[in-house]
Amino acid sequence: MRMCDLILKKKRGEELDTKEIRFMIRGYTDGSIPDYQMSAMAMAICFNGMSRRETADLTLAMRDSGEVLDLSGIRGIKVDKHSTGGVGDKTSLALAPLVASLGVPVAKMSGRGLGHTGGTIDKLACFPGFTTSLSAETFVRNVNTVGIAIAGQTASLAPADKKLYALRDVTGTVDQMSLIASSIMSKKLASGSDAIVLDVKTGNGAFMKRYEDAVALAEEMVSIGTLAGKKTAAVITGMDQPLGFAVGNSLEVIEAIDTLCGRGPEDFKEVVFALGAKMLVFAGRAADEAEAVRLMEGAIADGSALKKLAEFVEAQGGDAAPVYDTSLLPIADKTFIVRAPKDGYVNRILAEEVGTACMQLGGGRENKDSEIDLSVGILLKKKNGDAVTAGEPLAVLYGRDEGKLRAAADRVQAAYEIGRERRKPDPVIYRSIDG
Repeated sequence: MRMCDLILKKKRGEELDTKEIRFMIRGYTDGSIPDYQMSAMAMAICFNGMSRRETADLTLAMRDSGEVLDLSGIRGIKVDKHSTGGVGDKTSLALAPLVASLGVPVAKMSGRGLGHTGGTIDKLACFPGFTTSLSAETFVRNVNTVGIAIAGQTASLAPADKKLYALRDVTGTVDQMSLIASSIMSKKLASGSDAIVLDVKTGNGAFMKRYEDAVALAEEMVSIGTLAGKKTAAVITGMDQPLGFAVGNSLEVIEAIDTLCGRGPEDFKEVVFALGAKMLVFAGRAADEAEAVRLMEGAIADGSALKKLAEFVEAQGGDAAPVYDTSLLPIADKTFIVRAPKDGYVNRILAEEVGTACMQLGGGRENKDSEIDLSVGILLKKKNGDAVTAGEPLAVLYGRDEGKLRAAADRVQAAYEIGRERRKPDPVIYRSIDG
């Protein structure tokens, strides 16, 4: 069996069988199949797709490429959450401690930023000393004692996906349904949780830009999880504008903390509560989603959710002081204000363009080895449906380089569409898909 033959087969639009997929993943994992051949295969998959059977085979092959965690030592029903990625998507930073503060163990594997989207692990690096490199023993102990642990992929957990995830980021092969579904679910199935809640984004800032594609992806992943014996559900959420107001690592951490203090943006809170409600119901902590929402509101009001975030940061080696004093987080010293060119209403914000502008400032990766500047970012002042007057601030950019600030500002300016009539904003939550 030769990888070149498999590339040609997929290039012709034919299906790969189970043995061929396992050969490909095994060879890419052990290094006998090089990056350039796997990038060719990924591009062929982008053009010709994969069947549901191929996608399931790819998922299981990547899950089995390394260790499958045994979390039986964790008491209770372990819940995990994953987002398909969006702009301003800091959901895990608020959601995980909120759910854990209500006694539900959260055992989560997270990734780095991918393309124009930000990653949870990058955001957590804003807390000095914080580490996501946890042994299996420490991971289990932290969930049992603190109620939450978030770890990065280790070399032993779905190593095939870790390699392919980084490769897709820099070869233009991110936005393909089967590759996204298998990447997400291979990690989720290998990470050992009992229940999985998926946040599937749709809109111009999502990888699944069409609603129909987001639904198909959600159904694919829920099907894979359910067949693997996991309680699995998906929530389709909007990404036709950035989530919340903050885009960029430190700025997003501040917004997540504000949310746990009860003063976060409404759209962000709505997503957090929709996902958290499913996690609490899956774990048996709430009888239904209405009760779950009441419990979460109480955990924010009495301060237990914020306290849980501080406990979590400390347990993973981080300095928790910024949880209570966000001025300690790194923020770039140069700013640039993007102003409205005319009177009217904000009818559209191209979220992907805002995410790309943040990456231009240094807040994302141009290639696998890029260093991220945690201090840069964009703070939106106006969102869809808001009235504006000429000269009024639309967004404030934070950066370290004047040239990058001006280039990013031009992109943000172009991302805003201002019309004479107010257009009704798109939904934040579209629908749920349960297994």
